[in-house]
Amino acid sequence: MFVTTSDAFETPSFEGKLAIQDNVLAADLFTQVVEEVATLIETERSYLPTHKKGGTVAYSMLREKAPTLVSHYHSVTMRRLVSRIVGVQVEPTPLHDESSCSVLFYEKPGDHINWHYDHNFYRGRHFTVLIPIVNRGRDGGLSAARLLAKQVGRDVEVATPPNRLVLFEGAEVRHKVTPISEGERRAVWSMTYCTDPRNSAFQGVARRVKDTAFFGLRSLWT
Repeated sequence: MFVTTSDAFETPSFEGKLAIQDNVLAADLFTQVVEEVATLIETERSYLPTHKKGGTVAYSMLREKAPTLVSHYHSVTMRRLVSRIVGVQVEPTPLHDESSCSVLFYEKPGDHINWHYDHNFYRGRHFTVLIPIVNRGRDGGLSAARLLAKQVGRDVEVATPPNRLVLFEGAEVRHKVTPISEGERRAVWSMTYCTDPRNSAFQGVARRVKDTAFFGLRSLWT
């Protein structure tokens, strides 16, 4: 089970529209998640010049291959946790959004993503949850890759050890991940939540275009 019950820890501040919480998953659940992520060998590699290079396992694949990740994404406990931190009620984003629940892999030299916002394709506020599952450097410590966020006009490094929750309002917080080095590996469980997951026709088309760039042509039919 999660260790994110209301009395498990003090609610972290969401000042700056970014919050972190260590050891967010109970040890047995985290072990189960690590084992499930290890079975995900078929990633969708994407390369967008000057912007992104890396691998992703999309929501549609996780629904087939990773039932633990998907069930906990939809769990009441996780929704309550995110809602409590951000101060508003949130819901999972729709099944057809391939970014609703995904696993991001940085495992080849130079894998990275440049400065960007997480575009909001919904009527309500949109939040991104990251839980690093693997972050392994060549020396046994963390990888060289770093998550950076713009906070009050300066670059702030957000450490990403395994089992740390990083929660932010992606459309408001500009962020990037620096390149990973040879022999290193990062696997990050990514989830999105929204206060109102409805969207306009234009937002729906824009979401499909984004998903196609990251997950391939199959996204045109989701």
